[in-house]
Amino acid sequence: MDEDRTVPQPERGGGGWQDPGPRDVVRDRQNPDLLTPPSTDAGTLPNLRFSFSDAHTRVQRGGWTREVTVRELPIATELSGVDMALEPGGYREMHWHKQSEWAYVSRGSARISAVDQEGRNFLDDVRAGDLWFFPQGVPHHIQALDEGVEFLLVFDDGAFTENGTFLISDFFAHTPKDVLAKNFGWRPEQLDSIPEREKYIFAGQVPPPLDRDRVVSPTGDVPRSLSHRLLAQKPQRFAGGQVRIADVAQFPAATTICAALVEVDPGGMRELHWHPTDDEWQYYLSGHGRMGVFASQGVAGTFDMRSGDVGYVPFAYGHYIENLGTEPLVFLEMFRKPRFESVSLTQWMANTPAQVSADTLNLPRELIEALPRDQRPVIR
Repeated sequence: MDEDRTVPQPERGGGGWQDPGPRDVVRDRQNPDLLTPPSTDAGTLPNLRFSFSDAHTRVQRGGWTREVTVRELPIATELSGVDMALEPGGYREMHWHKQSEWAYVSRGSARISAVDQEGRNFLDDVRAGDLWFFPQGVPHHIQALDEGVEFLLVFDDGAFTENGTFLISDFFAHTPKDVLAKNFGWRPEQLDSIPEREKYIFAGQVPPPLDRDRVVSPTGDVPRSLSHRLLAQKPQRFAGGQVRIADVAQFPAATTICAALVEVDPGGMRELHWHPTDDEWQYYLSGHGRMGVFASQGVAGTFDMRSGDVGYVPFAYGHYIENLGTEPLVFLEMFRKPRFESVSLTQWMANTPAQVSADTLNLPRELIEALPRDQRPVIR
């Protein structure tokens, strides 16, 4: 049967009934576990998924941006995210935030720079699979190289909006010209062409080779690299996929946000687990699958996830993520913590006296005794 011509119905095991509409059949095909949830789902969970495709896109000469904050996904109180793209030479202008900024380059390449409170500077070129981290209050800028760039920005505050950044053009526009002239030792008439309002994203020329762009600061370079080559890390490989973890052990500069890049093979599953200290913010890079979430008190729900989606799991909620497609399901797990922490359901049971789990779950003791004791984070 051609799936594209099949109209899914809210029917399961003799329950439910047909829905003749009005309805959005495309949405129902994309979200079969909402239309007809597994029988194990119960109660009502808050929405734990939002697609960047449903977010407002800000389009400017030089690039575009869209964001998912608590405005779009109210449950996501700890982290927010921005999907941004710049054309070759395009700038995300010089700016700073009250929040720390963690980033993953999804395609293309860019030049990034920052200057910290000691006047120490940082300049690097980043490419697909690389990370960067700018601590709160540290000014920085981003400029696309000759192939353009798209990247995910994650901030350690779910309410943060990219529209609330401190922009150098906005600062200049709202400071009297005589004050600017006095500050920099310039003449007021030299400031006649400064922007009248913020620029935010704007077009530019592709920068020269990195070595020609470097500025030598009298106070030196920042003490820790603000970029990290995530794909250069050797992945942890499991039967159903692989994972690369980037926390302060691998990326020392990233002190407030850590992440794992997870790749689940077709038919594989990120095992049943939970995170003991912090909420999980997810970004799906490719493939499609489903996430099952257990919230205690008999409440559980299932969400279908696709590339471009943001997922969110409150801390301590048990969950799994299963690949339902024919290509790898690749996603980022991010946490507002310096270290990655995860509790494996299998590992807990394997390291508890076997009879306890056997008695609790009405299972043969030998099944429990056969469980592996060291397996986190596991992809089956």
